Formats: sequence, C-alpha cells, structure tokens
Amino acid sequence: MIEDIKRDAEQRMQKSIESLEGQFNKIRTGRATPAILDVVRVSYYGVDTPLSQVANVIVEDARTLLISPWEKKLVPEIEKAIYRSDLGLNPNTSGDVIRVPMPPLTEETRKTYIKQARQEAENARVAIRNVRRDANGMIKDLLKEKEISEDDQRRAEEAIQKVTDKYIADVDKHLESKEADLMAI
Repeated sequence: MIEDIKRDAEQRMQKSIESLEGQFNKIRTGRATPAILDVVRVSYYGVDTPLSQVANVIVEDARTLLISPWEKKLVPEIEKAIYRSDLGLNPNTSGDVIRVPMPPLTEETRKTYIKQARQEAENARVAIRNVRRDANGMIKDLLKEKEISEDDQRRAEEAIQKVTDKYIADVDKHLESKEADLMAI
C-alpha cells in the first residue's frame, strides 16, 4: 500500500516536470525552435487545431521558422493565429509559405523572460510539494486506521521526501538550463 502511494506521488511529480517543460517551451529564447509555436491554434474547418497538425514547421536558420501549410487556403488563418497567440512574433507570407523571424532579445526582455521562467519553476516546486503533502496525508490516514506502524510511517515519509528532493533538484536543473539559454547571445 505504501509503495502504491509512493509510485502515485512519483508519477504526479513527473507530470509537474513535464508541465514545467511545456511552460518553458513557451518562453522564447533568442534562437528559433518549432516548440515556440506549440501554443498556436488554427481555425481549421471551424475547429481549433494545433499548428503542427495543419502545417510543417521547420527551422530555416538560427532566427527564422518556416511554416509550410498543407492546404494553401490556411496561410491567412495561420498568420492570424500567430498574431493572436501573443508571442510577439510577426509572420511574413511569401506565396504558400510563412516565415517567422525571431526578433533579437533585448536585455529588458531577457530579464522579463527569466522572471517568468523563475515563476514557472516556483509553480512546479509548489505542485511537487503539494503532491508530497497529499502522499504524507494518505500515509497518516493509514497510521490512524492502524494499517501501518509508526516506524513504517516514518520510513514512508522519508522515502517520499527523497523523491520530492529529487524532483525539486530536477526543477532547479531545468531552470538553470533555461536561464543559460536566455542569457546566451
């Protein structure tokens, strides 16, 4: 039973890390990466569809993304979707392809993005600690119901703390990497 609680806690903490990675992908660095456009939704036959499902997005050069829609009539829709996405990008259309140049980051925007990255990392840490609190609560419930001994409770809480520390360190490592990306010129 304790192993089930620990396994569930670890899975939920892993989901927090995956969510953090998704949030970090939305934060633009100085170089082009297709992951920046993951949040863009295009109206495709009346349904909001992820950009990656209606077009091919590739890195043309270090600062430019090239979008090739699978249907030519989607070009204006994709352009509108990129403007609406609030990513601060200005797509350029040439025929049936769209080029999205990445504007260079100023010192001020770098600091803003680092602040945003730190906030996302803190949100992930809080989520991981909440998972720890829930798991410890379940273990205390088992103790109250006399299903485990106090020694089992202490060992289980220590094991959950070790898992928590591991995932908090993972968050810190991801944040450090993102900050390095943002500060690279």
